[in-house]
Amino acid sequence: MKTYRKELYFETSRRRELINITAQVAAALTESGIREGLLLCNAMHITSSIFINDDESGLHRDIETWLESLAPEKPHSRYHHNGYEDNADAHLKRTIMGREVVVAVTGGKLDFGTWEQIFYGEFDGKRRKKVLIKIVGE
Repeated sequence: MKTYRKELYFETSRRRELINITAQVAAALTESGIREGLLLCNAMHITSSIFINDDESGLHRDIETWLESLAPEKPHSRYHHNGYEDNADAHLKRTIMGREVVVAVTGGKLDFGTWEQIFYGEFDGKRRKKVLIKIVGE
């Protein structure tokens, strides 16, 4: 059994962004040399997320609208957490969207469904954050 670990870093220019990171994750898989196994990709910060979905701009706007309806950024006073930082909504959005994805590796490739892509979801941006890729297999 072989393992491989890689870190990716993101610093967005906006507070909230959805970034397709499929190519970067696939490149890490190629670097690993692992042909069969599992790939874990997770956000190492509590206000960002990793998730799988379709790379379609209308869907991305729908996700943003849906998240904002569930956990609106403002008014900041609506949240008990807000004080030092006004980012309680970002913590809640991360909880909804999840921390990580696990993808099967088959024949040295990410074993996806037709439209599946991996995304980094940033909900409290404008600072550097880390994503971990861990691959286990042969």
